[in-house]
Amino acid sequence: MANSTHDEDELQNLLDEQTQELMMAKTLASDIDLAFELQMQEAVNSSLGSQTPVSPPYAVISSDEEKDGGFLGLAATLMLEEVHRLPQEFKDLELCQAEMTKMREDLDRRVFDQTFARDILNIPEYQWEKYGDNYHRPYYVDGQSSSSSSTWSPSLAAECFKVYCKGLVSEEWVKDKRVKVAGLGVAICDSRDFLIFEVKKPLEVFENGGVLLSNACAELRAMAEGLDTAFNLGLHRVTFSSDDHMLYQYVTGRVLPSQHDRFVGLLDQISHLQRKFVYCEPSLVERNRVRYAFKSAREAIVSQIKWSAESDKGKSFKETCAICFEDTDIEKMFSVNHCLHRYCCSCMKQHVEVKLLNGMMAECPREGCRSDVTVDSCNRFLAPELVEAVNERIKESAIPVTEKFYCPFPRCSALMSKHEVLEYTKTTYVGAEECGVRKCMKCHRFFCINCKVPWHNNMTCSGYKNSYNFRQAEDSKLKYLASKKLWRQCVKCNHIIELAGGCYHITCRCGYEFCYTCGAKWENKKATCSCLIWDERNIIRNQRGRR
Repeated sequence: MANSTHDEDELQNLLDEQTQELMMAKTLASDIDLAFELQMQEAVNSSLGSQTPVSPPYAVISSDEEKDGGFLGLAATLMLEEVHRLPQEFKDLELCQAEMTKMREDLDRRVFDQTFARDILNIPEYQWEKYGDNYHRPYYVDGQSSSSSSTWSPSLAAECFKVYCKGLVSEEWVKDKRVKVAGLGVAICDSRDFLIFEVKKPLEVFENGGVLLSNACAELRAMAEGLDTAFNLGLHRVTFSSDDHMLYQYVTGRVLPSQHDRFVGLLDQISHLQRKFVYCEPSLVERNRVRYAFKSAREAIVSQIKWSAESDKGKSFKETCAICFEDTDIEKMFSVNHCLHRYCCSCMKQHVEVKLLNGMMAECPREGCRSDVTVDSCNRFLAPELVEAVNERIKESAIPVTEKFYCPFPRCSALMSKHEVLEYTKTTYVGAEECGVRKCMKCHRFFCINCKVPWHNNMTCSGYKNSYNFRQAEDSKLKYLASKKLWRQCVKCNHIIELAGGCYHITCRCGYEFCYTCGAKWENKKATCSCLIWDERNIIRNQRGRR
């Protein structure tokens, strides 16, 4: 502490001496300027034949001396400004270093607590019951208790952290014009992928010379920012990740870039930062792994396209919707889950409803973006009935045709997967797989999956079919109608099919292929029977129908 005070005193003495010298230089320059002005006034008076008494002569100032005096005065003024700024910059640097030290201490303590918590979870239950009250681990710093030392612990060196990086360049609407904006995001996670630190920062969209910042350069800047942040936090072992395959090839040196000097310079900067760590390797990950960094980069972009505006309710932030181009309160903007593109809720409501009513799932309206809009995220502007119906449709499309089953109770009719309902029944009924009993996952009543009726307890499926003929009567009506209409039934999923036109090669919705004439199976796109493949009447009738 004494050495630090002594250094500050010496620095202050040097600054005082330099300030005095600069003030003297500025005074000298001012005297030279004054002498030049008097000389010029005397010359003007002489040329005009003025009778005004002339002041005592001054030394003649040459043009070179005039220039030197002007330059000297300007330089002295600029240097004085620098000297006056230096103490404040020194204080700012000290404050920044203190904040960074505090962040390192907080991060070290957080890692210590997480490690301690994981160790507690691994303690056997019987041991915890017996010794849990006495189990503790003090937080030590450099071999001493944290209460007796002011330095931070180097325990961060024991863990390998993950640095996820993302740089974005985007075209957005601000009021009535398109603008290019850029931002970067960095997410530092521990070895278990828990987020411990994040950075979001806007980027200058135009580089030196007015060159537009490319997406690749934005990604590399994010990598450099991530490594620099990790080093300043005192991390020793890191892996830095990106979802861009080509940039990964560049960073690993497998492919040499053919880009401009700025691109190569960023790669050199990343390589230099890598050498500062004990261990530092790049890694290529899928898009979902960089979601935290991607979110931070998008937030950095949003911070540049929103603005404050006065309203009846006070000051609020607004954004411009890229669909209707209206200035909307930021609270009424909707962000698509994966790409985080933002639109007003009114436009998104119309967009999603139109897609759903046409039997399609909604995607992000941004041109070229294929991010899905999840229905659950649209709860704030879609009717609950519509959300429930769409979720049911999504569930239905996700279950294979051969796995679909509907509850036979008319007031339930819940859609289930055969595999899911079997696993659900096994938890309450022994031998469910052998006897065919199932328990509905919605109404919780038992039914027979073979007979598609409520569960016939103490009776086999064949015995039930022989004892009860009401089901057989319904089946006989359906079979009679199918025979009359020349329908066929798929032997795999029991779905009934009617041939409207074309050939006799049928592909059921479950994927099973068979002959419509005799029902024989097709294998490897070839018939196993000798029936005709097509009938000319089917084609002619179809053509007449079109006319």
